[in-house]
Amino acid sequence: MNIKTTTAILALGLLGAQGVAAQSTQKFTATKANEFGLTYSLPVTMLDVSIEAERIDRTPGEFYNYSRKYLGLDPVMVSSTDWSLKSVTVNPRGEAVSDDDSRYLIKFKSGTSPFIMLTPEGLPLSINFEADFTPETAPYSVPEAVEPELSILKSPEARQAMTEDMLKAQSTAKRAELAAARIFEIRQSRSDIISGQADNMPADGNAMQLVLDNLAKQEAALTAMFTGTEIHSTVVKTIPVRPDGDSEESTRTMTVARLSAVDGITDVSDLSGEPITLTINVIERGEMPVNEKGETLRFPKNGVAYRIPGRAQIIASYRGSELFNAEMEIAQLGIVYGLDPTIFTDRKAPASLLFYPSTGGIRELSTAK
Repeated sequence: MNIKTTTAILALGLLGAQGVAAQSTQKFTATKANEFGLTYSLPVTMLDVSIEAERIDRTPGEFYNYSRKYLGLDPVMVSSTDWSLKSVTVNPRGEAVSDDDSRYLIKFKSGTSPFIMLTPEGLPLSINFEADFTPETAPYSVPEAVEPELSILKSPEARQAMTEDMLKAQSTAKRAELAAARIFEIRQSRSDIISGQADNMPADGNAMQLVLDNLAKQEAALTAMFTGTEIHSTVVKTIPVRPDGDSEESTRTMTVARLSAVDGITDVSDLSGEPITLTINVIERGEMPVNEKGETLRFPKNGVAYRIPGRAQIIASYRGSELFNAEMEIAQLGIVYGLDPTIFTDRKAPASLLFYPSTGGIRELSTAK
C-alpha cells in the first residue's frame, strides 16, 4: 500500500464521526529538547450504559363523572404518574487514567523527528499522521430524551371549542351536557364537509384539510374534558461503568441503576426500584504474541506501547429480560505489547500508526513502499 492510499484511509477513519466538530488535538514531536522521547497514556475502556425510561402522567378531566353517560368511554379517575423502561444501550469509550502504570515512554533514534497526535484527554490518536481529533461514532445509537407534549386542554383549539353557553353554565353537570352536545355537533360538521353537504364548504382541498384538522383538535380537547389526559415523555440517563480487568471471574453481574414506577430512574441504593443489571461475560483475554516456536515474545526495547484488548459479551437486563446483548473489546481484559520504534524513523519508509481511542489497540499500521 502506498503512502497516498494509506493517508486517505486514515483520513476517512478519522472523519467517520459525522456532524461532530473537530476538537483541539495535541501534537508532540521527538526532538533533542525532549531527548527524542515521547510520553503518552493508554486508555481504559468505559462502558456508557444509557437507560431510556418513559413517563406517563395521567390527569382526570373536569367531566370524568359524566364520561360513560355521554360518551360511553372509561375515564381517568385519579391523577397518577407511571414509569416504564423502554431501552438500554451500552457503548464503549476510552478514558484517560492518571496512574503511572498506564504511561509509556518511547525513545526514538536521535536525529529523527517522528511525532504523536494525542486526543484532548491525552490518549494516543496516531503516530506520524496529522489529523484533527473527532470523537469515535458510538457503535449503538442512543435515543434522545423527549419533553412532555403540551396538553390538548391548553391548546388554542381547546379555547375555540368552549361555547359561550358552556362558559356561563353554573353547574358541572350542565357544562358536561353542553360539552357533549358540542362534540356531536363537531362530528356532524366534519361529516357534512367530507360528504360535501356543508352550507359553507372550504374553497379548496388545502382549506378543507385545515378545517378538518381544526375540528378534530376541538373534538379531542372536549373529549379530554371527559376522559382525561395522558402525557408521555422520556428521560435518558447515561451511567459510566468501568469493567474490572484484574478479576479472574469470567462472569460478573452488577446493578447499574433501578427503575421506580413512581420516581423513574433511581440510584442503585434506592431499593424502591427494580434493578437494571449489566452482565460482563469474558470471551477472551488478550495474550502476548508468540514466535514460530510458540515462545512468548518480549516487549521491544523502547517499544511503542499498544493494547491487545480482550473481548467480552455485554448484556443488559431488566425483570429477567435481555434489553441489550453485544460483544465488545475491553482494554482491561488485554495486555500491553509494543512495536519496534525504528519502523517510525525509517528514512525511506516511515510507518504510520492509528490507534483505537477506546482500547489503545491498533486500528491501522502501514508504511510507504
